[in-house]
Formats: sequence, structure tokens, C-alpha cells
Amino acid sequence: MADQSIISALVLGFIEGLTEFIPVSSTAHVLLAGHFLGFKSPGNTFAVLIQLGAILAILLVYFQRLLSIATALPSSFKARRFVLSILLAFLPAAVIGAMAHGFIKSVLFETPMLICIVLILGGIVLYAIDRLPLKPKYRDVMDYPPSLALKIGLFQCLAMIPGTSRSGATIAGALLMGTDKRSAAEFSFFLAMPTMLGAFTLDLYKNRNALNFDDVSLIAVGFIAAFVAALVVVRSLLNFVSSRGFAPFAIWRIVIGTAGLIGLWLVG
Repeated sequence: MADQSIISALVLGFIEGLTEFIPVSSTAHVLLAGHFLGFKSPGNTFAVLIQLGAILAILLVYFQRLLSIATALPSSFKARRFVLSILLAFLPAAVIGAMAHGFIKSVLFETPMLICIVLILGGIVLYAIDRLPLKPKYRDVMDYPPSLALKIGLFQCLAMIPGTSRSGATIAGALLMGTDKRSAAEFSFFLAMPTMLGAFTLDLYKNRNALNFDDVSLIAVGFIAAFVAALVVVRSLLNFVSSRGFAPFAIWRIVIGTAGLIGLWLVG
């Protein structure tokens, strides 16, 4: 049983890393896979805490970029505006996430059918947006005005519903408000850093008394797997969406959501 749990944690970690930064909802994939694998985590803590692996992966890939922005802050208006934009975009999800944490974890995370339906609906919306003849006004994340960033942050709040996808909500909102596909994906990367770190910290604090040694070992396995998989995705995603757009992810969402519904109907 212990070996089976380790294998499940490894699989779920890879799923987390592969799906965290693409608009398919990593939380939905991890929760659905955990459901069908029979993997149990107190308070669904595992699904959130292994995100630290993905967080560290994106911090590693973007370390030089982050360092250059930090060193430019005293002298560069553009750098200061960018940091302000990220903070404003992060704020709505931080407030709503803190207020609704219990409901999200105990109700929404425990409803596999809802997750499947949201996956399908989100896929349809993402596919439709990807096919719209939009004319982007912003092609560089450093040029996003704070007002635009705040609106994107409001879209991110939709991801409180498992299956929506944090990156999917932010990317869809950014595209509708005049960004190109590459910068929309990159802004979702930057916004992921405080958002995911905040969710990790809050969940760790809320469940600090529920964790035991076995949980920690499983989380460590999932963390390492998520880190490795996320490294691969972050290094390749921007070039992929520049050439292929988001339609492949939209179709994937619909396929997985449909398969999940069929699986729930067959095995419960």
C-alpha cells in the first residue's frame, strides 16, 4: 500500500508539473487523477503543496529576468510599474482565496462532476477566444498598464472554481483585453509566482496540524516530480503558443472533461 501511494504521488506530481502553467487546470487534473487512483490527502493538501515544485521551477527559469527587474527598480519607471501591475493582479485572488478558502477546499474540491463540467465549458470558451480575430495592442508584459493587470487579476478569480484553470482564466482575460498570445502566457507565468506561493503558504498554515510524516514523504515525491515536469513546460510553452495558439489545450480540456464524466458514470 505504501509503494502504491508513492507511485500515485509520483504520477500526480508529474501531472501537476505538466499542467500547472498551461490553460488546462492542473488542480482539476490532479484531483480527478487522485479520485480515480484512490489517492487520499487530508483537506486535499497534497494538490496544493506539491505546487511548490512548480513554483521553484518557474523561479529558476526566470531568475535572471527577475533579478534584472529587481535591480532596475530604483531607476526604472517601467520596472516599478511592472511590479505594481503584478501586485494589483494578485490582489483580487488573494482576498477572495483567503475569505473562501474553506468553501473552496471542502465543497468545490470534493465535486468531481463539477470539475469535469467546468473543464469542458472552459475548453469551449478558450477555443472560441483563440479563434477570434483579435488585434493585440500589447506585446510585452513590461508595457501592461496597471489598470489592465488589475482586470486580468479579476479574471484569475474565476480559477477558484476547480477546472477553470488559473493560467487559462488569466490568459483568456488578457487576450480579450488586447494582449498577444505570447505575452498573455508570460504574464500568467509572472502572476503565478505570488498567487501559487500565497496559496501554498495559506494551505500549509491551515493544515499544519493535519500533516504527518507519511504525508510529508508523499508531498516530497510529488514536489520533485512537479519540479522536473514544470521545468520542461516553462522552457517550451511560449514558443509553442506563439506558433500553435491555445486551441490544442482547449481540445485537451474537452477530451479530459468528457472522459472524466464517462469515468464517473461507469465507476463513480
